[in-house]
Amino acid sequence: MSDINLRVRRVAVLGAGVMGAQIAAHLANASVEVILFDLPAKEGDPNGVVQKALANLSKLSPSPLATKGKAAEIQAANYEQHLPLLKHCDLVIEAIAERMDWKHDLYRKIVPHLRDDVVLATNTSGLSINALAEALPPERHERFLGVHFFNPPRYMHLCELIPIRRTDPRIVEELEAFLTTVLGKGVVRAKDTPNFIGNRIGVFSMLSVMHHTKRFSLSFDVVDALTGPAIGRPKSATYRTADVVGLDTMAHVIKTMADTLPNDPWKEFFVAPDWLKGLIEKGALGQKAKAGIYMKQDKDILVLDLATQTYKPQTGKVSPDVEAALRIKNPAERFQALRASADPQAQFLWACFRDLFHYTAYHLEEIADNARDVDFAIRWGYGWMHGPFETWQAAGWKTIAAAITAEIAAGETMVDAPLPKWVTDGNRAGVHAAHGSFAPRDNTFRSRSKAPVYKRQLFPDPLIGELPHPGETVFETPDARCWHQGDDIAILSFKTKMNTVSAGVLDAVNRAVDEAERRFKGLVIWQHGEPFSAGADLTGAMAALQANKIADLEAMVDRFQQTSMRIKYSLVPVVAAVRGMALGGGCEFQMHSARTVAALESYIGLVEAGVGLLPAGGGLKELALRANAAAQASSSGDVFPFLQKVFQTVAMATVSGSALEAKELGLLRQSDVVVFNPHELLYVAKSEAKALAETGYRPPATARAVPVAGDVGTATLKMMLVNMLEGRFVSPHDMEIGSRIADTLCGGDIERGQTVDEQWFLDLELKHFVALAQMAKTQERIQHTLTTGKPLRN
Repeated sequence: MSDINLRVRRVAVLGAGVMGAQIAAHLANASVEVILFDLPAKEGDPNGVVQKALANLSKLSPSPLATKGKAAEIQAANYEQHLPLLKHCDLVIEAIAERMDWKHDLYRKIVPHLRDDVVLATNTSGLSINALAEALPPERHERFLGVHFFNPPRYMHLCELIPIRRTDPRIVEELEAFLTTVLGKGVVRAKDTPNFIGNRIGVFSMLSVMHHTKRFSLSFDVVDALTGPAIGRPKSATYRTADVVGLDTMAHVIKTMADTLPNDPWKEFFVAPDWLKGLIEKGALGQKAKAGIYMKQDKDILVLDLATQTYKPQTGKVSPDVEAALRIKNPAERFQALRASADPQAQFLWACFRDLFHYTAYHLEEIADNARDVDFAIRWGYGWMHGPFETWQAAGWKTIAAAITAEIAAGETMVDAPLPKWVTDGNRAGVHAAHGSFAPRDNTFRSRSKAPVYKRQLFPDPLIGELPHPGETVFETPDARCWHQGDDIAILSFKTKMNTVSAGVLDAVNRAVDEAERRFKGLVIWQHGEPFSAGADLTGAMAALQANKIADLEAMVDRFQQTSMRIKYSLVPVVAAVRGMALGGGCEFQMHSARTVAALESYIGLVEAGVGLLPAGGGLKELALRANAAAQASSSGDVFPFLQKVFQTVAMATVSGSALEAKELGLLRQSDVVVFNPHELLYVAKSEAKALAETGYRPPATARAVPVAGDVGTATLKMMLVNMLEGRFVSPHDMEIGSRIADTLCGGDIERGQTVDEQWFLDLELKHFVALAQMAKTQERIQHTLTTGKPLRN
């Protein structure tokens, strides 16, 4: 067993294909030094293969790169010239094509160049890890294992770890910690079986759906309507997912299951349907070929009609019976309604769930240590709201088990393999409980990992049956709750829809700061889920406008501004813990905090221009102050270039594509902290608040003499708007909004270089906000957003 701790400074990724390049990109996102290897190019730059892969990263959507500049941080290399670079690497991830012989050849080639303490991992999606290890010297086995990222690696939370028989357990734990905290992954330990956990269950689910599609004579679009958000799964559902993955890839995965699982009772179903083979033969491979099961024609998405072999408009809808069943909140009653219905769609759904439950229970002991790992693998790897065991348990474990048993006996299930005895042993009510999840090998319930890394997850992703400790309430209102976890940091969480900022939230923020100053060392604003905040609640503003109560509107805006200032000048540090959207007022709250701790996948922006307004909760004021500070630190001392950059961001209602991009846009400070695992967000935010408090935190000095760009700056920014208007990039009302944003950022109609204080900027925000709010086109935008949830450009 190794006595050397794993410290990862530099990683080599072998293979610059789709997965290898994106794994390298995500390592670069996390500021890990990366060397990306591939074969030497046949002509030109020997690193041409890798360079092309790096160039392609910026073309992918969603982007693998948290900021465009991250691609330049990846070092390109090839196997002929640069293998000696491997001696500088702490971790090597092999991600070449799924060929056992190719992987073996590569291992033999790189072994002489590896350090004794390096960890070697393979990103195979289904090949045997123990069989891959056969190409390595025995002394390498302790530090070799499988590490299966799901595509796309930046966004998919799941990463499966698959040790071989001789892998050092401590290496597994330390690599798990690296993947969890540094790369933000949800790690599941899988057994070395074909396709591991996620793809074994996920692909079977798709095969089951395909089987029952034919059995119930349903169209592809109807099935996708049934197997997407309607049952808590992604919009891509089943067949759209196959198109995105690639129909040739799908067929390859199915063949792999057939080749590697000859004793699986469901093996007769591991065959690509004839229609799938036919599409592949035609080259209709899905999204990458512009046609597959679906085809885009102009703005319409057409679906394949198997009977005519032509594409037609989608007409598939969920039937009224199924819609009624799915509206039932109680899962047990919902499943009972589906089973009892004679509607073909209802029977289809029940059959798909039934056979999924059957397959997953039958194979649990073979593929995983416990039921929790299966549910997390499917949730994190396939984007389902609930895993198969969670769904079964919520629907009534005993009732569903009895129904499956009866239908096995009646020959209605896909195969007649019996359910494992543990399913019906004793008085079992399910596989998840507060004390752990069922492990079939020893018939016990296994608690979550006690590894040190998981102490950072104060609120880990919960399973059914788990009830995280709610903490102790300081105060609670209909709109927010202030609470703590028995320490000296208070936490404020909103309770409004989309965590919007209502009048009640404003009251709660002020009260929470008061309580924190009185009883605690710091305050963290943190939400139990996404988003951080979708912004101000526009309903109250619209009501005031419709009643022509302009004084009330002014009072609302002033209250918002003073609340932002209360956050900024609190005597204890206020830390904003952001994940998901932080828009409008939500963005302004975090801008006024002493520090923001943001999950990587944070989408931050001052988006008020989209509803015909401008930021008036202190956001423009803060951007003006930050621009001034940047100017003072620059060689020229000129504030205008810094104002110009943030003006474009606000006027175009730009939302960052990541927390790192939010720093580039000036919406986060360089001193703000980016966390890759969202479940560690509260822990890090509390740690930051404690650290600030322990170092004698004092609020910033009030800005009293801020030099402004003045009327000259405003005029220059307006000229930009004129050009955009003439190019039809903006509407006349957009120009009106942009002009007022420019006036505010530049300090109004005063001379360049004149100094003002913070309140001056706040007054300009208020003046322009109220003026815009009274305009007909702004009210049209607000009403459209409230009605549809989408912006209107008028």
